Amino acid sequence: MRLNTMKPGPGSKRKRLRVGRGASAGQGKTCGKGGKGQKARKGGYHKVGFEGGQVPLQRRLPKVGFRSAIRKTRAEVTLTDLEKVKAELIDLAALLAASVVPAATERAKVILSGEIKRKVTLQGPAVIATKGARAAIEKAGGRIEEGKAA
Repeated sequence: MRLNTMKPGPGSKRKRLRVGRGASAGQGKTCGKGGKGQKARKGGYHKVGFEGGQVPLQRRLPKVGFRSAIRKTRAEVTLTDLEKVKAELIDLAALLAASVVPAATERAKVILSGEIKRKVTLQGPAVIATKGARAAIEKAGGRIEEGKAA
């Protein structure tokens, strides 16, 4: 077998049906679009969710909740998650390297959940801690350096 002799398997490729070319071509007159109406005409399709003029479902249902635009760039980190980070100096890069926060994260907040037993240093403006988390980190012998770039 050579590359220049290769062909698709028999019956795997069908010729494109040319509609509107007469009765003998198989799709003459209405070209498979049925009779008259919006869908038979050129450009005759309406927008997604259109219900013939009736108020569409997405407008009949009430709006619920709030979706924050900055949610993808913020992350919460628990004290238990900090235990997973091998480095003693923890900044946003260290959290990303340890896969504790998603890749799109720009800011992380350490919250009081779980416990921390080792000494860690939180550094950089992108990583902040709540009052409870700050107390737990300092109790374990760690510290928080705010405002310093990583």
